[in-house]
Amino acid sequence: MAQFFTVHPEQPQPRLMRQAAEIMRQGGLVAFPTDSAYALGGHTGDAKLIERIRSIRKVDARHHFTLMCRDLSEIGTYARVDNSQYRLLKAVTPGPYTFILEGTKELPRRLLHPKRKTIGLRIPEHPVVAGLLAELGEPILTSTLLLPDDETPMTEAEDIRDRLGKLVDLVIDDGGCPAEATTVIDLTTGSPELVRAGRGDLAPFGL
Repeated sequence: MAQFFTVHPEQPQPRLMRQAAEIMRQGGLVAFPTDSAYALGGHTGDAKLIERIRSIRKVDARHHFTLMCRDLSEIGTYARVDNSQYRLLKAVTPGPYTFILEGTKELPRRLLHPKRKTIGLRIPEHPVVAGLLAELGEPILTSTLLLPDDETPMTEAEDIRDRLGKLVDLVIDDGGCPAEATTVIDLTTGSPELVRAGRGDLAPFGL
């Protein structure tokens, strides 16, 4: 059964953040709250983790995984970002957006879309995510916690433990999070294209 951490929503306990980060380093799969909905996440380089997420979500190799990053400098390591893209990212991050960008050679090929060689990148605005990223010192490989038969992502930790307690290694509870997924914007085609409307405002993209 998954471990269950109850953390303060604004100042998550450093001890629990360290323990959660260590679970990720050891290959564990963690369900944690974000500024949109809950996410499934873990260590970026773990091939087995990718298959566990795909199995839970019932998605194939064309599914875009997302790297949650601390800041824009990290995004620049893992994705090709030109000046106009950088200015746009700077204006709207941190926030509830996922951006589809062309991946760099820093990323294992298994993380990239098999045909487009793209990856989702995101800088959330959430204390728990910030705590995890600070302890890890590197991005978290994630996917929205949206189960195959559900219309909306999961937002309640107790419900996640009941339904996924044998499939994940840790559930982090901070009292709940928004019931919307991120807004997904594709920035690889020259002008922003809406992939999924979610919690993030579309106005900055002229959409």
